[in-house]
Amino acid sequence: MEDGQGGLGVSSEVGVLEAVLLHRPGLELRRLTPDNKDELLFDELLWLEHAQGEHDAFARVLTDAGVEVLLVEDLLAEVLADDEVATRVIAEHVTTDTTGPVAVDDLRAHLAGMDPAMLAASLYGGVAVDEVDVTPGLVTAMAPPGAMLLNPLPNAVFMRDSSAWIADGVALSPMNRAVRRRETALVRTVVTTHPRFAAGRIWFGAEHDEHLQATFEGGDILVVGERALAVGMSERTTAPGIEALALNLFEEDVVDRILVVDLPKVRAAMHLDTIVTQVDVDAFITYPSMTRDITCHQLTPRRGAGGLDGIRVADASSMVRGLEWASGVGHIRAIEPDLGSTRAAREQWNDANNTLALAPGRVIAYERNVATNTILADAGIEVLTIPSFELPRGRGGPRCMSCPLSRAPLDR
Repeated sequence: MEDGQGGLGVSSEVGVLEAVLLHRPGLELRRLTPDNKDELLFDELLWLEHAQGEHDAFARVLTDAGVEVLLVEDLLAEVLADDEVATRVIAEHVTTDTTGPVAVDDLRAHLAGMDPAMLAASLYGGVAVDEVDVTPGLVTAMAPPGAMLLNPLPNAVFMRDSSAWIADGVALSPMNRAVRRRETALVRTVVTTHPRFAAGRIWFGAEHDEHLQATFEGGDILVVGERALAVGMSERTTAPGIEALALNLFEEDVVDRILVVDLPKVRAAMHLDTIVTQVDVDAFITYPSMTRDITCHQLTPRRGAGGLDGIRVADASSMVRGLEWASGVGHIRAIEPDLGSTRAAREQWNDANNTLALAPGRVIAYERNVATNTILADAGIEVLTIPSFELPRGRGGPRCMSCPLSRAPLDR
């Protein structure tokens, strides 16, 4: 492995994007079936080869814009070339709880015999019972055809959720759904062992916790100012999770303002970035039917003679006023598509508001959301579109699929 040359640091949502982490769809999506898709948090089955083509187009738009694109599976393979790291990672992901005590050693040996690239692919793609010779036991005897000994991670394409870079460090997400927690574990391995991340700090989640009560996910975290966040309290990010993250960030003096947005606990508002994303220094695109009446709270550190001793909580009069407070921008523009109920719902379902900013006033969006993209363009936002036949079936857009590692500071 060579030492990475790129910097790390995210102090805004719209500063010029310099480096980003992606996961190219792979074997894990081929593991989806009508029987397991609900358990694995998918509404539909994706055509893998077409999803890969669309994701490759997304990566090309990023590269053409001068963004360094890093693939997490490639980085993982590089660190797995170290036998000690590989042994530790295999033991972390293949346990008696997941595989059963009879098959665990055989599956570990099977994975240990792989080259690093194949091992990385299998950690994301999973291993089926019929793909490995294991000592017969109850687990294998009861397994139906196609059953998995190591579950796949089809949601890994949504790289935003498992981690979020804030300033020069990362918050590793304690994911709400058990089927996604190995995603964070794999990202943790990369950021703690790959030399590219040696200069980064870990604000939260340095160690694995199997008993998670306080959860948050990166899709609910928007870095709306140099020392400010907006965090969605969603069906997957809880009040205890936000409080735990806030205390860590306040203690480390990373941020001093956090706007908490209390989202409807529904599938269509899974994360904050499904209904609100920032598209310019002073502009956000919002989905008004969900954002107009939601409650927001302002968090600031409470400090005493001995340092941080708690959090102050105040109500925000509205989400727009709260975003103005958090971002430090005196007046923000809320770009609110007025598309009519049917079209608005259709485009929201296809992640119309889930845009990824390349620079102030320049974003990537799905091409299928024609009306929303036109509204953005009419508001002065340059919209670069990517193909979107298969990827939207996973319920995530360009922001969901990307984890920015470095953005240039904003000049104000």
